[in-house]
Amino acid sequence: MNIRFFAIKILRALITVLIVLSFVFIVLRVSGDPIENLVGDEADPEVIEYYRAKYGLDRPLHEQYFLYFQGIAAGDLGLSFKDERDAIEVVTERIPKTLQLGLTSFAFGLLLGVPLGILAALYRNTALDRFTMGFAVFGYSIPNFFLGIVLILVFAMWLRFLPSAGSGTWQHMIMPVITLGTAGAGSLARFARSSMLEVLNKSYMRSATAKGVPWFRRISWHALPNAAIPIVTVIGFRLGDLVAGSVITETVFAWPGVGRLLVTSVSDRDLAIVQAILILVAITMVIANLIVDLAYGWIDPRIRVSSAMDKD
Repeated sequence: MNIRFFAIKILRALITVLIVLSFVFIVLRVSGDPIENLVGDEADPEVIEYYRAKYGLDRPLHEQYFLYFQGIAAGDLGLSFKDERDAIEVVTERIPKTLQLGLTSFAFGLLLGVPLGILAALYRNTALDRFTMGFAVFGYSIPNFFLGIVLILVFAMWLRFLPSAGSGTWQHMIMPVITLGTAGAGSLARFARSSMLEVLNKSYMRSATAKGVPWFRRISWHALPNAAIPIVTVIGFRLGDLVAGSVITETVFAWPGVGRLLVTSVSDRDLAIVQAILILVAITMVIANLIVDLAYGWIDPRIRVSSAMDKD
């Protein structure tokens, strides 16, 4: 039954990727002709037709669709309209910077948000609990671009402690990491607190207390494993959001990652680059959700057993 559980999850992930890839193809093709943006509105029709033929945009839509998937299978997503380099090569150059920023922000949010949420649940209705909930609401609701601009005004322009743009040194990472990590920490703290409170009120926790089980053992062996599933869900979403979630922050701080490349490519109507980035975002989200689904079955065996029984 375990094999069937994992096989179903992987099959659903593959179907989701296929649907997303098809959606990306359709949306980018119906959103307008990128060649007109490349050569200008006043270009000769012969020039426009030359470039449309060069990039395969003169073919029927169904033929473009077939070639699109053929290229994906071969690892070829076309050439950038801007500099005629391979789209995958252009995007790949930016991935390390995005991962550097995204993973650091993720670690910051995880190490701050989860412990705060757990402590807030353990010390409910105290000053720590009120502080944590205030921080969670602040982090979850404040827009990234607004927080980033405020940090630039305070620490770069007024205090002149930190650089406002670029990625040359570790100081360049501080404000972008705080901007991205604050939202993650807020959501994780909120979910960790609510999940822990729900578990702490369960009958088996009261039974463990009545039996004299030590406090640390009750929390570490009984409460935390049972509270982990909602927390793992949020962690999975944050991991899947590493690329897409950094678009605004990278733009605000001129961070040379995939997010900023997406913004410039959309404005330039660079179809191949936009297509490659959207596929990367989609696959990242699907893989993250697949990992979360598989983690559910590992954390709580009842989930994979019930899932397999539902299919019988």
